[in-house]
Amino acid sequence: MMVEDYKLVDAPVEQPLAMHPKKFALWLFIVTVVMIFAAFTSAHIVRQADGDWLEYDIPSMLWYTSGIILLSSVTLHWAYLSAKKDKLELVKLALSITSILGVVFLVGQYMAWGQLVDAGVFFVGNPAGSFMYVFTGLHGVHLISGVIYLLYVLFSSFRYKVHSKNMLNMEMCSTFWHFLGGLWIYLFIFLLLNH
Repeated sequence: MMVEDYKLVDAPVEQPLAMHPKKFALWLFIVTVVMIFAAFTSAHIVRQADGDWLEYDIPSMLWYTSGIILLSSVTLHWAYLSAKKDKLELVKLALSITSILGVVFLVGQYMAWGQLVDAGVFFVGNPAGSFMYVFTGLHGVHLISGVIYLLYVLFSSFRYKVHSKNMLNMEMCSTFWHFLGGLWIYLFIFLLLNH
């Protein structure tokens, strides 16, 4: 038999999963944050079961900040959709509103700490208060990084670097911001059920 008699059969080529390295790093970071908060909420449940747990009312300000974070996710999604359609002025407007809402959320969280102090719930003392400050403070630190990223994307939009052909930063910022919003809603519901 000659070599010509053999026909090569084309085997299907499997394509590797394609993800931008920056997106992959973001998802690794998100998984890490989820694990940290899962550990804290588990520790909260275990410590609460030990007894000697301070009962207190959730600060009313947290209701408002929860609404603000949900609204900010809506405005960021508006920015994302506007960028995909190359409506660049709407991108700037929606990103500006989202950034302002992010700062308002942080100010509201700080005011909630004031309400906790007024109610006699402190960081030092009963672990119930300590957990409240740790949850809100740690989430706040992550949200500060989210606001910084929002501002970076906003400034990029003013330099016309955010549009349908350049969506990487908008997509990553949206993913991170929506994650932070979802994380806050989880924490808020957890605290409502376990305070």
